[in-house]
Amino acid sequence: MKWSAALFLLASPALAELPEPVRDADYGALNPAEARLGWLLFYDPILSGNRNIACATCHHPRFATSDGLPLGLGEGATGLGPERHIGTENIPELRIPRNSPALFNLGALEFTRLFHDGRIEADPARRSGIRTPMDDEMVTGFASVLSAQTMFPVLSSDEMAGHYSENDVAKAVRSGRITGAGGAWDIIAARVAAIPEYATKFGSVSAEIGAGRAIDFTDISNAVAAFVAQEWRSDSSPFDAFLRGTADLSVEAAAGMELFYGAAGCAECHSGPFQTDHRFHAMAAPQLGPGKAERFESHSRDEGRFRVTGQASDLYAFRTPSLRNVTGTGPWGHAGAHGTLAEFLASHGQPGALAGYARNALLPALPDSKPDWAVLDSATETAAIAAAATPLRPLSTAEIGSILAFLDSLTDPAAIAGRLGIPASVPSGLPVDR
Repeated sequence: MKWSAALFLLASPALAELPEPVRDADYGALNPAEARLGWLLFYDPILSGNRNIACATCHHPRFATSDGLPLGLGEGATGLGPERHIGTENIPELRIPRNSPALFNLGALEFTRLFHDGRIEADPARRSGIRTPMDDEMVTGFASVLSAQTMFPVLSSDEMAGHYSENDVAKAVRSGRITGAGGAWDIIAARVAAIPEYATKFGSVSAEIGAGRAIDFTDISNAVAAFVAQEWRSDSSPFDAFLRGTADLSVEAAAGMELFYGAAGCAECHSGPFQTDHRFHAMAAPQLGPGKAERFESHSRDEGRFRVTGQASDLYAFRTPSLRNVTGTGPWGHAGAHGTLAEFLASHGQPGALAGYARNALLPALPDSKPDWAVLDSATETAAIAAAATPLRPLSTAEIGSILAFLDSLTDPAAIAGRLGIPASVPSGLPVDR
């Protein structure tokens, strides 16, 4: 037996707040030519300081636009996904402090806060229209929050920029030169402009560039954002078809949906067409790895949204992720602590589960770095994470199975594969991650 939307709502009238079907109007307008240009840039290592890491290295379709690791390894590592590892030279200083987030539906208009802590968000009161850690130094020209977000990793020494004296981009970042002539963004833009194929393509996309204006960093980021928005739009899952009345859900998925939008309370935070309220919640998630700290700080904690707002109510709170394609985006949690989604659901919002957390996260060896388990080894640190969370109703094993069946109905294979796929080559001639 399967359930149609109309029949299900008749049988479960309390679930009248199922989201409306996703519409074209929920997304911003796109220039296909600009998106195709961004496609090449997304897979091209030319944007990294040492020309060895692309956006796709940590956001790859093989891993549902994430990287398959709890905490990634950026500059100084080789390989892709769980096979990524350090070599004998240029060893990374730290793991990436947070799990690589998925990229689905980021072109939808409601996504105005990005990163796990929302440190980039739309703000019409600012000259740039965007609030970021750069504050008033943020330049204008970014077409969207997504455009701004896509380019901040190029400034991180552990992600794409490279370590302090390895290349011109890293040196500029180290000296605080980000914007303006000779800044990190200017150096990257000049690299791209020097490649004839990119120069031609940008001239075709922008009349101003075609007329002689130099390629700016924001032109690059806008193209990458257009690609991400087009490539990973996800609104053709079985659940979408169910909401549109063109297909039915299985009994198992329908039972999970009833729990999700009913007694289990999942939709209190995972609401709306993309299953997120875009707000921040402390859920007692295990913290592993280096944490989010400045170079001069020795601690390993990650205080989440608190680092952005300074409000005590935001301690250990992280942005509610969209659940589109969630069954493929693991490991799960802001630090990727859980290797299975069932394990994540069993401990989600259960402060007491921190004490019994099994430390089985896949962490490629990284010697001479900050210890991975410093926070969980500290009773004081763990207690602080637990105290910040509001406990959720625990789920039984049967309920977890039903909810997993519903979450699987959010899987959209066409979106995971992407519209353009992986390019055979990129204009720089550098290797493409496959």
